[in-house]
Amino acid sequence: MPQFVDQARIFIKSGKGGDGHVSFRREKFVASGGPNGGDGGKGGDVVVVVDNGLNTLSDYHFGGKYKAENGDEGGQNRCTGKSGADIILKVPEGTVIKEASSKKIIADMSGDNKRVVLLKGGRGGNGNMHYATSTMQAPKYAQPGQPAKELEIILELKVIADVGLAGFPNVGKSTFLSKVSNAKPKIANYHFTTLTPSLGVVDLPDAKGFVVADIPGLIEGAASGAGLGHEFLRHIERTRLIIHVVDAASTEGRDPIDDIYAINKELSNYNADLGQKTQIIAANKLDMLSEEDANNIVEKIRKEFEPKGVKVFPLSTITGKGLKELLYYVSRTLVEMGDKPMVYEQEFDPEVELATTTESFTVTYDSKSHEYVVEGPKIEKMLGYTNLDSEKGFIFFQKFLEDNKILDELEALNIQEGDTVRMYGLAFDYFRNADTIKQAEESSNTDFNEENFGDEDFDKEDFDNSEID
Repeated sequence: MPQFVDQARIFIKSGKGGDGHVSFRREKFVASGGPNGGDGGKGGDVVVVVDNGLNTLSDYHFGGKYKAENGDEGGQNRCTGKSGADIILKVPEGTVIKEASSKKIIADMSGDNKRVVLLKGGRGGNGNMHYATSTMQAPKYAQPGQPAKELEIILELKVIADVGLAGFPNVGKSTFLSKVSNAKPKIANYHFTTLTPSLGVVDLPDAKGFVVADIPGLIEGAASGAGLGHEFLRHIERTRLIIHVVDAASTEGRDPIDDIYAINKELSNYNADLGQKTQIIAANKLDMLSEEDANNIVEKIRKEFEPKGVKVFPLSTITGKGLKELLYYVSRTLVEMGDKPMVYEQEFDPEVELATTTESFTVTYDSKSHEYVVEGPKIEKMLGYTNLDSEKGFIFFQKFLEDNKILDELEALNIQEGDTVRMYGLAFDYFRNADTIKQAEESSNTDFNEENFGDEDFDKEDFDNSEID
C-alpha cells in the first residue's frame, strides 16, 4: 500500500517551440530556388488530469522536475518540425494546485475540473518561407520558437467529503466512522492512531447518504504545528458540516465543554472559515456513565451550546445508541444546505502572470568584456522578426529600443557614445540619434513599397512588430 502523502512541491516546465528554419530550394535546372525553410514544432504542454484510482500524492513525494518536450526545428522543403510531447501529471480528485511562492491557487482538481493545462508549450517559429516578398526574395532569417514557461508549484490534497469529524484523540471518531459507514479505520487507544484521513460513505434508508472524513485527533496547539493533527486539517476545509465528537464521560480527565472550546479554537486558528462551519456535537461514551450522570452532562453541554445554534446529540459508538437520530439529522441538514460542491476559485493564471516574465529583458554591464548586454525572450523574438541588413529594418530596431525603454536603461548604466552593446550574437556601437527615431515614427504611417524607400532589401516584414507585443 503506497504511503499516504497529501502535499508535495514540484517544478514544472513546458516545452520550447522549435525554431523556424532557413533554407532555399536547390534542384537541378533551378538556378536560384526560393526560400523553403519550414516552421518549428510546438512545444509540449504541462497537463494535470484527475485519476480516480489515486488517493495520495505519493508519486510526487520527493519533488523533482517535470518537463514537457521541446518542439523540433523546422526543416528543408517546407517541413514542419515535430511537436514536443505533453507531460501528463496524474493526481487524485480534490488536489489543489498552488503557485509555490505566493500560495495562490492555480487550479482545483474537483467538480468538473478533470483536466487542466497548467503551462502551454511555446509556439513554433515561422520558417523563412513566410518572409519572401517581391522585394525580398531571399530572406535569410527565420522566427525563433517561443520560449518555454516554468513554474514551481505546490500540490495539496483536500479530500472530497460532506462531513468532517473533529475532536481530541481517543474520543471515538474512528469507532463512530466504522459503525456508521463502510470505512474500516484502525481503532486503538493511542493518540494519533489515525495517521491518514479515512473516508466513509453513509447509506441511509429513505434518506440521502453522505461522505464522512475522519482526520487524526487534534491537540491544543495543533494549528501552530504541535502534534500531527494540523497536518490533516486541510482535509475538512471542503466539508459543509463538522461533527464534533467529544468524550462526554471524561475518561481521560478532561472537561468535555473545555475540549469543545479548545478544538474550535484550533479550527479557527488554522482557518477562520473552519470555525464558522455548521457544527453538530456528538456527546460520546455515555455508556460509561450511569443514566443519571449521562443525562446531567448532556444537559450541561446542551445548555452551553444549543443557545448558540449547535445541536447536541447524546450517543454511544460502542452500543450504537443515538447514532440513527444523529445521522438522519445530518442528512436533513445537508439537504437544506444544498448540493453545491466546494471548489476553490483560481487566483493565479500562469498564462497571464508569466506573460510579463517570459516576454521581459535584462540590461546589464559586463565589466570583463566592457560591453553592455541586452538579453531576454522579447529581444530574441524581435531579432528573429527583424531584417537588420535593411535600412528601414534597422530604423524599426532603433524605435523598438526606444519604445521599450531599453535606451533609457542603457543610459541609466552610464553608457557613452561609441560603447558596445551586445544582443545575443550581435554587437552594435551605441549612438543615440534622435533623427533616426523621428524618421522611424514618420515611417510607421507610410505605405511600405520600393518607391517610397528606394531599398530593394526592405519589405513590410522589416517593420512589422505585431507579433512581438
